[in-house]
Amino acid sequence: MLSAEAIEKIEYELTKYPKEHRQAAVMSALRIVQMERGWLSKESITEVAQYLRIPDIAALEVASFYNMYDLTPVGKYKITVCTNISCMLRGSDEIVDHLKQSFGVGLNEVTPDGKFCIKEGECMGCCGGAPLLHINNAYMHEFLTTEKVDAILKDLE
Repeated sequence: MLSAEAIEKIEYELTKYPKEHRQAAVMSALRIVQMERGWLSKESITEVAQYLRIPDIAALEVASFYNMYDLTPVGKYKITVCTNISCMLRGSDEIVDHLKQSFGVGLNEVTPDGKFCIKEGECMGCCGGAPLLHINNAYMHEFLTTEKVDAILKDLE
């Protein structure tokens, strides 16, 4: 069941749209639930769909389309590295390899302590700062080097 806090936040999001278009808040509702639970299980997606009075498949389509939603558990810190062309040309492969080596896990895997997960991301729209990464879909770091990545990771510990 959705928590009272999640419902309150979703209700606020619903005020941004006409009453007859509850489905417009699906992205926000999914984000709210994911922030609370850490990821989106099928049950969580169904709960969002039922609350918004939309078909389950409509919420699942959104959750499975955008890479900001996690359909499997991720670590406390989800590190998403842009590997699109601009970042690739400026060394994102080296950053991904460095993270894999630092954590001892591959892409889409969670460290044994549950702290970190490395994801590959599509273009994040900041090609001028390539290579770059996001932490938990909220904090972006640009102009990465392996040394800068190590400093970022140290701050997370």
